Amino acid sequence: MSTSSKRELRGVLPVFQTPWHADEALDLDTLEREIAWLYDNGADGIVMAMVSETLRLDSEERGQLAEAACRFGKDRGVVVISVGAESAKVAERYAKHAESVGADAVMAIPPVSASIGESELLAYYTRIIHAIRIPVIVQDASGYVGEPMPVAMQAKLLDAFGPERVLYKPEASPIGPKLSGLRDATKGRARVFEGTGGIALVDSFKRGIVGTMPGADLIRGLVPLWKALQSGDFTKADRIHGPLAALISMQTSLDAFLAVEKHLLQRQGIFKNTLVRGPVGYKLDEETRREVDRLFDRIIEAAA
Repeated sequence: MSTSSKRELRGVLPVFQTPWHADEALDLDTLEREIAWLYDNGADGIVMAMVSETLRLDSEERGQLAEAACRFGKDRGVVVISVGAESAKVAERYAKHAESVGADAVMAIPPVSASIGESELLAYYTRIIHAIRIPVIVQDASGYVGEPMPVAMQAKLLDAFGPERVLYKPEASPIGPKLSGLRDATKGRARVFEGTGGIALVDSFKRGIVGTMPGADLIRGLVPLWKALQSGDFTKADRIHGPLAALISMQTSLDAFLAVEKHLLQRQGIFKNTLVRGPVGYKLDEETRREVDRLFDRIIEAAA
């Protein structure tokens, strides 16, 4: 694979989970194993984002994790680092740091602690874009945190900076119409990643996405699903997508995603534990865990 094709922002870019030691210190040895495993299973790149527990990191840890992700991942594919923050100044600093350690792109959610208007959103993203030379992925993470961003505002960013500098990961509900609205508002120029963990991947693919950013735990199902969609094998795609959608639908909050994904990473021999930094709002009970395992087995069987 050539360097230019490796650096293209498209395909399956899983968001890695952050492993912890028992004392909640970063477990970088396990992170390195996780990232290698993702590439071994066909990932086109990796992403540090919401389910990497970025909101539960201090600034020093956030920089350390971003640097480690680039060190472990950039030789095998693209690396995207989330830089969203509660102030534009901090987001700018995170973006500059990500570029300096080798990230191919950054991704940013807007501030989530306050409701801000369109002009402030535009100023926030414009400051990040001006601060660096690499692309910026605008993430509407309102499926988990914050409020939906106006499609018209997102389109203004593309008009101002172009599709090579501005990409999108919409997660506002309802995802299908929102995705099509963004596509239509930008006359098809918007390069969009599916961001629902894969639950809307088949529908989103038909609406013109360039890739998906699922959780790391389902890489063995998501890569075959993406390849089936690309080849037009919708029979196989539907076979994989059925149990995958059922599994993702059980994860109704950020903490639910964290609990399920870390369980499945431990089950697959990648993580040593399922530790999530607290306080947490969701924990797997035994009956839910059994259903997660049953659906996971169906995904792997369908993907074979």
